[in-house]
Amino acid sequence: MINLTFYFMSATFLLSLTVISILVLLVLIIKLRMQAFIALLVVSMIVAVIGGIPIGDVIATIQEGMGGILGYIAIVIGIGTMIGEILRVSGGAKQIAGTLLKQFGEKKAPWALSLIGLIVAIPVFFEVALILFIPLVYDLTRRTGKSILYYGIPLVAGIAVAHAFIPPTPGPVAVAALIGADLGWVILFGLIAGVPSAIVGGIFFGRYIGNKIIIGVPEHMIPETDDIEDSLMKIPGFAISVSVIIVPLLLILMNTASGIFFPEGHPAAIWMSFIGHPFSALIIACLMAFHFLGTRLGFTREQVQQVATRSMQPVGMIILLTGAGGVFGRVLVTAGVGEVLIDVMASTALPVVLFAFIVATVIRVAQGSATVAMVTTAGLIAPIIEVAGYSPPLIGCVTIAIACGATVLSHVNDSGFWLVKEFFGMTEKQTLKSWTIMETIIGLTGVSIVLVISLFL
Repeated sequence: MINLTFYFMSATFLLSLTVISILVLLVLIIKLRMQAFIALLVVSMIVAVIGGIPIGDVIATIQEGMGGILGYIAIVIGIGTMIGEILRVSGGAKQIAGTLLKQFGEKKAPWALSLIGLIVAIPVFFEVALILFIPLVYDLTRRTGKSILYYGIPLVAGIAVAHAFIPPTPGPVAVAALIGADLGWVILFGLIAGVPSAIVGGIFFGRYIGNKIIIGVPEHMIPETDDIEDSLMKIPGFAISVSVIIVPLLLILMNTASGIFFPEGHPAAIWMSFIGHPFSALIIACLMAFHFLGTRLGFTREQVQQVATRSMQPVGMIILLTGAGGVFGRVLVTAGVGEVLIDVMASTALPVVLFAFIVATVIRVAQGSATVAMVTTAGLIAPIIEVAGYSPPLIGCVTIAIACGATVLSHVNDSGFWLVKEFFGMTEKQTLKSWTIMETIIGLTGVSIVLVISLFL
């Protein structure tokens, strides 16, 4: 009886500590404007001390949580960003866009724009992809006389799906690293959930809202361009531009498939585990990009090096933020929160996929940043994953569920909300009726799909 009472007291204490830690984290980020990386480290240290981790072990726990994550995501995100930047400055991204628009035709332009966003935003950041392709939306809007939302919503839907669902974009890579998900399963389920989400939220909803809110081109928002590709005589072909994106995804998927179709230790499985590892797959794609989209088009080696170096500038904080999320998760595991959270989830009868989605949604709505929501949620879910021992496919579903939760209900505390508002020339009310609803449709559609998938795993 005493042991049972002690267990419930301990469980209540750890659960209360977890909830309070999240509230403190939100206060630090939202109210006190503390940088999210520092806020996560501060909260992690406080939780470690209060949670009963010996003082002498707190720093070691933090180092373990940080080091175990950074060695993986720094390489994946870093190389992925290099590929995206060389694709942009070489004109490869615009080649993909131009070819798809030509093949689909003006009547099916929304489908082409959604596909453009979905493909190109896999290695390219959301903001960069939007700035890169918004001129296509402006041009179509002028020529057809339709609302900018008719073309713009499909584009940003494709970009948003790629940004949240499909590695090597930072969000899903960070979550996968934090909860130990196989990137092959994440890519597979990200595509299975992402494509229908982009169609429903981008094309179908875009058509509806484009007929409800009629907006022309905001002339003052036409972006200026000074890219290297303007000075080049050659532009890359469509096939090689797409290959740089598709090849690493296929290699990673083949690695995951080899683990299913070949027994452990089989030579084919061993070789695929090497070639199809995210490190190897992305390095192969990066070398392809440097050659076919760089030196072969007329770039000097110094220019290729400058592009690669410049691409790393915006990812440093994302990498550190993910590392801090790893620290938070490791502290919770060490403090014994994993077992408590499993009991809580079991008492609510919620599947882990839905539980992860709800947690990510709450954090997303509260503080705005999708990346912070994904990293924080992954840190909370990591103890459950570690203790419960879920299968790799199910963990892949959980990763996408977290991405879905971090996508829904984008509003005034999200930088993406204001970016879309300005480029589309909308009021806050119009942005809520279009962008916010689109993001919510994407998240709800995506989580519905992975929830159904998880029932069979």
